[in-house]
Amino acid sequence: MRTESTASEISLPWERPRNVFEARALHLVLAWSLDEPDRLGEAIPIRDAVCVGRGGALADDPAPRGQPFRMRPGTTRSCSPIASARISRLHLVVSPTGNGTAEIRSVGRAVMRVNGRACTSAEVRAGDVVEIHNAAVFLVTERPLQLPVVDEELTRFAFGAPDRFGVVGEGEAAWEMRSALAFAASTDRHVLLLGESGAGKELAARTIHGLSSRHAKSLVSRNAATMPESLLDAELFGNVKNYPNPGMPERLGLIGEADGSTLFLDEIGDLPEAHQVHLLRVLDSDGEYQRLGESKVRRSSFRLVAATNRPLEALKHDFLARFTHRVNIHGLGDRRDDIPLLLATLLKRTATRNGAIAAKFFERRGGEIAEPRLAPDLVARLLRHTFTHHVRELDRLLWLAIGSAPADYIGLTPAVEAELNDSEESATVVAPTELDRDAIVKALAENGRSPSKAAKALGLKNRYVLLRLLKKHGLSAASEDGEGEAS
Repeated sequence: MRTESTASEISLPWERPRNVFEARALHLVLAWSLDEPDRLGEAIPIRDAVCVGRGGALADDPAPRGQPFRMRPGTTRSCSPIASARISRLHLVVSPTGNGTAEIRSVGRAVMRVNGRACTSAEVRAGDVVEIHNAAVFLVTERPLQLPVVDEELTRFAFGAPDRFGVVGEGEAAWEMRSALAFAASTDRHVLLLGESGAGKELAARTIHGLSSRHAKSLVSRNAATMPESLLDAELFGNVKNYPNPGMPERLGLIGEADGSTLFLDEIGDLPEAHQVHLLRVLDSDGEYQRLGESKVRRSSFRLVAATNRPLEALKHDFLARFTHRVNIHGLGDRRDDIPLLLATLLKRTATRNGAIAAKFFERRGGEIAEPRLAPDLVARLLRHTFTHHVRELDRLLWLAIGSAPADYIGLTPAVEAELNDSEESATVVAPTELDRDAIVKALAENGRSPSKAAKALGLKNRYVLLRLLKKHGLSAASEDGEGEAS
């Protein structure tokens, strides 16, 4: 007997799940590697328990090998196994525990640190930093198992490198932003960029212009906060000669300059409300405006891209309504997995412009600048830092590290450490008193049994904290001068 489906049983397109794009998991993202610096950004998904170590699977592995991937929108490309000799054949075992957390156990030779504290096991979540001593630094992040597809044109650049507009990032937030900018560029509507200072709003504006049909003409750019209030209308709309004051030259105005192109006004939230009102008519479809002192009605076919770090309430509601597209420019708090790639890009840019820095801090291969000599402690701390000025702040901290470096590598100098603070989201998961005997023994063995060096490797405040732990576990270590032992 044939039965017909009822309307409630029919699956309509918008009711179907977005399958793989909604499936998410924790990932270990490679943030630093001494032996394989070209693999930054590769990620190991933690859907089920996995083993992490050098080379292929071992017969006695307690779980399948974690497969590193290079993730791009719509595709994931498998990468070769980890090859660093500093990582044991079996070094980490990572098991999801639910609720966005995973248990990570260290079974390798080198000490594991989680958020700066040595341990042999810990519960980790997105934002935590896992170090294998002097071998690798991983960031724990949550992301989809596959990124949504974007226009193929957007993906035509090397993995981890800046795209053709200078945007750096392979994480979910970076690709979400690229997709939103590309969509905004494909229309002719006005765009409002929202984001904190230093997040890259000007770069986003240049991306929109470069992807748009207006890209053949130069972008017209101005910071609204720098324009004197008494001259704002003249700056925006232009003026005839000797108006509004005698001796004033004729001015085309930013809107006239941007005819057929894009006008980028940064800090639009600093524009007084009266001048926001003055822009309403020209922002409508006909683009009508008048120069000061002129009765003639002009038209400008321009697209306004504005940016602000202020709340939307800072803009008049009818002015805000003219912006069809609103794009969030993510700060580094949402893009922690891109920090290592940004570091590499900023350092390479510095090296190409400054030969002395390139000679001191960079490897060279075949006569070309290769990777920077970058210490893992700096990378790990930057991954845990709470940024307030984002890429601009990262660049400043990097210059501070370079300027205060005592040797030929860029590391966590006292000057840099004094300015860094760990984020609440990456709070230490292991207290010093919770360090187990195995972690302490490993640290001593790897640091010549020096209490000071072992304490630093374990992330302890000083050697006296370690000495108390040695006494607790019935261990001893060499004294600082190498004569006898201290307990």
